[in-house]
Amino acid sequence: MAKRRKFTDQFKAKVALEALRGDKTIQEIAARHQVHPNQVSTWKRQAVEGMADVFSRGSKPEGPSEAEVKELHAKIGRLAIENDFLSAGLK
Repeated sequence: MAKRRKFTDQFKAKVALEALRGDKTIQEIAARHQVHPNQVSTWKRQAVEGMADVFSRGSKPEGPSEAEVKELHAKIGRLAIENDFLSAGLK
């Protein structure tokens, strides 16, 4: 039995963009890139559905906010104190 092929995100995007352009048919694109036409259609649909996320990400900052970082540092401190207290009680 043949192993499943894994495609990079860049390859999927390239094929989906080519399908979105509409210059060639799905069949021609699939033959050119040696994938099944259903796969090309799936990638095209995923690209269209995910298009709004590309523009909405610009408004959200990447990574955690400063408030989240402070909260996590406080939690780490509490857990470290609890850990020290419990380890001292076991000795």
